[in-house]
Amino acid sequence: MTFHRDIPLVIALAAALVALALPMGPLVGWVGHMGLILPWLAAVAGAAVLLVLPRRRTVAAVIATAATVLGVTGPLNALAIAADPVGFAAPGLWLFIVALGFLSWRAMELLSGLAPGGAGVTARLVGLLVPAFFGLWLLFLWEVIVVGFGVPAVLLPAPTVIGQAIMAGTETLLADFHQTFVRSVIPGYLIGCGSGFVVAVLVDRLPFFQRGLLPLGNLVSALPIVGIAPIMVMWFGFDWQSKAAVVVVMTFFPMLVNTIAGLNATGAMERDLMHSYAASCLQTLVRARLPNALPFIFNALKINSTLALIGAIVAEFFGTPIVGMGFRISTEVGRMNIDLVWATIAVAAVAGSAFYGLLAALKRSVTFWHASYRHRR
Repeated sequence: MTFHRDIPLVIALAAALVALALPMGPLVGWVGHMGLILPWLAAVAGAAVLLVLPRRRTVAAVIATAATVLGVTGPLNALAIAADPVGFAAPGLWLFIVALGFLSWRAMELLSGLAPGGAGVTARLVGLLVPAFFGLWLLFLWEVIVVGFGVPAVLLPAPTVIGQAIMAGTETLLADFHQTFVRSVIPGYLIGCGSGFVVAVLVDRLPFFQRGLLPLGNLVSALPIVGIAPIMVMWFGFDWQSKAAVVVVMTFFPMLVNTIAGLNATGAMERDLMHSYAASCLQTLVRARLPNALPFIFNALKINSTLALIGAIVAEFFGTPIVGMGFRISTEVGRMNIDLVWATIAVAAVAGSAFYGLLAALKRSVTFWHASYRHRR
């Protein structure tokens, strides 16, 4: 640990000490409220111990993380204790939150260095700690800022309010998820990516297709979703088929372009080697060119995982049965039921992230031999 890495701890310790002398909100003060003073003590003690601790990264990471987690309970307890928490912002409490921000900065820095470049299960779990920690920290800031400054719920509800809306509308959200994701996104994604891959292999064997299809692909990729979706609804009806058709259009050309680029990535040395073995075109494709194209193909699959969900939701704005994520967002906005709108957005974000993460994990397990992974170890 060098001096510049101690700076966040010094700032955190100083800010927490100064915060104790400042007003902290509608409550009388820090002293006398154990739900506030104990988190304050945990943050101060954690920062102080880290400054004098022997340079052991694992122990320091545990202390920094624990001090931050305990510290954030202070502002949250202030929300719970205050009779009217809305607009409770005060210099002392905000300065303490600033101190927690610098402490969390050091915690994430320590967590990031626990297993750099590792390939084992433990290293991967440690690698997930930093984004999880950062995401929870953002939710904490969202909660205290929205409530602390009294932001109207119609503009931005707090995460706790969105969580309550998810719990209250679980049945509705599950029905919307099934309609949009299961019935529209997955079929359209499979058809679009599959057909894009097949056409890319054909284009590779027939070069005049490449000169004709790729410019067309660039043209179609530039078309706005709001222009395609109404046409698909007119062609295929109001049910899931029209949304799946929009997804097919959006996912076909990214897969086509990336697969062609991957097939062309095979070097002359590999081609000459297969030629020296008297390999046929099919054998060269299966044993040399397609394995080299796998990173490109998986990149297209990951890109399409987000495009497919966006396309299906936007397409539902232009006509759908009385169910679906896009339908729910458009109708509940009109009713000013913003809590359920954000709950639907949260479900869509979690579903899209999980889909993307699954493909990323599959890519790592299938292309572990690739040079990009070897260089990280």
